[in-house]
Amino acid sequence: MVEEIRLHGTGGQGVVAAGELIAIAASYEGKFCRAFPMYGSARRGAPVVAFAQIGEESEATRSMIYYPKYLVIMDPPMPMTVNVTDGLVKGGVIAYNTPETPEKAAKIFKANISKIGVADANKIAEKIIGRPIPNTSMLGVFVKTTGLLKLDSINKAILKRFEGEIAERNIQAAKAGYDSAQIKNFDEGF
Repeated sequence: MVEEIRLHGTGGQGVVAAGELIAIAASYEGKFCRAFPMYGSARRGAPVVAFAQIGEESEATRSMIYYPKYLVIMDPPMPMTVNVTDGLVKGGVIAYNTPETPEKAAKIFKANISKIGVADANKIAEKIIGRPIPNTSMLGVFVKTTGLLKLDSINKAILKRFEGEIAERNIQAAKAGYDSAQIKNFDEGF
């Protein structure tokens, strides 16, 4: 079985890096993972989508993920202008960068979801990293919401991709995202 993840955001938010960090983290847990991006116009602020698959290598594909079980949404206003839940499987799971409560955030999406995890990842990133780059904060939210990976594996992936103080700040951001994530389960889907 392959768990499929689609990440949405805009250029400059670290969407592609987040997908790559998921893949690296999965490899630290002995899991096969593939990550790849899809770019529109290559500029800051343009929509960016990245994909990750975790599971059996024999079942993984190299195509876009049309029917993900998991969504990571890094751009708070994006769901109001783009149908980010297009193709989300029934009972899907969303990790969303928003200051809203899980209950209020869930009402934004036109999908039957089983779980949502929210945190103000922009605020966390501004405070810890000094810039509104929410990717590592959102990885903490993703880990806590889905349970697909361990936070320690995300930390190891961050250390592999970044160095020194940048790595340390991103590890702190991931932990802060994990610690501040508010999770809501919907027994029958929402």
